[in-house]
Amino acid sequence: MRRHALAALAALAAFSITPAAQAQRVAGAGEVVRSASAPFRVTTVTGGLDHPWGAAFLPDGSLLVTERPGRLRLLRPDGTLMPPLGNVPEVLAAGQGGLLDVQIAPDFATTREIYLCHAVLLSAPARGAATRLVRARLSEDATRLDYAQPILDALPALSSGRNHYGCRIAFDVQGKLYLSTGERQDKPRAQRLDDLAGKVLRLERDGRPAEGNPSLDRPGARPEIFTYGHRNPQGLARNPWTGSIWEAEFGARGGDEVNLLKPGLNYGWPIVTHGVDYDGSRIGEGRSRPDMEEPLRHWEPAVSPSGIGFYDGAAFPAWRGSLFMASLNTPGLIRLSTEGDRITGEERLLWGELRCRQVLEGPDGFVYLLTDETRGRILRLEPAGG
Repeated sequence: MRRHALAALAALAAFSITPAAQAQRVAGAGEVVRSASAPFRVTTVTGGLDHPWGAAFLPDGSLLVTERPGRLRLLRPDGTLMPPLGNVPEVLAAGQGGLLDVQIAPDFATTREIYLCHAVLLSAPARGAATRLVRARLSEDATRLDYAQPILDALPALSSGRNHYGCRIAFDVQGKLYLSTGERQDKPRAQRLDDLAGKVLRLERDGRPAEGNPSLDRPGARPEIFTYGHRNPQGLARNPWTGSIWEAEFGARGGDEVNLLKPGLNYGWPIVTHGVDYDGSRIGEGRSRPDMEEPLRHWEPAVSPSGIGFYDGAAFPAWRGSLFMASLNTPGLIRLSTEGDRITGEERLLWGELRCRQVLEGPDGFVYLLTDETRGRILRLEPAGG
């Protein structure tokens, strides 16, 4: 009865003005899902992955996938899941840490260069856990990494606590690398400019601060910093139509955000937030402040956003111009319609059904999802008739 009632409500909801519009399964139609924008079918590409976290398509259509315990896998275009790659760096697989994101370099076709982000346990002189960025080369036969060189640690390391690493990677149109870092559940770090936690960093490909960074000449500030005041940013993507970098981050209890990143700006955490702490107490000064950047969109109650990806494929014409956001709690997928650098609407897909960690467009124009499970899956959304 409840499912039919929700379906009736969804049919009445107008996508452009109703943030909570939710797609519902069609009774008796297997994996066919009808949404306000397009019917689609959910197919399983592969399973048996332990908490898959990040993924990147290679030019030949293969997919590199990370598993949080520390494995890097290759999924062939024919659906064959290869054994774990060799020479992958040792990671700290505790709490929310492990082997997290992977991205290929813009010139991967000639360099075979990839980038990994993971949690690491450091010894002296920087004792504790930190977010680490690694530059690596994928072997010609894609069975190992020829080398894996750490190029940046988000210091200071934290001796206690194993959460809020951030750890998403993106490239802009100039080939500069962006790395998100969490504040490691130590709120004040997000505002400290001598600290790389709770930031989005902009880097050259060797890990040096990128030319033109807003903090290069700021006394006492780390020159890698592009934006600050972030809590736990696990979504990072370039808008293919404007070239801008968008970011998604977890709030506490409510206050999850999608942000348009602008150089040097303060995104508020923990001074301002649209959420409250887990015990219901107030955080900081309130919801906004004139000198701090407002999110493009925020959610109350929380949706727990992880990976994000823009869609410009041909398989779903109605979805072109959308930003997809993987949601952990409530489990599902959020589709945000956009115009330029504005959000114009929201649709919720597979709501309450799939705990999603990452979403990305495939070279075939389909949408691919990584599910956050001990026996995690890679799913594909394909158009369905009717």
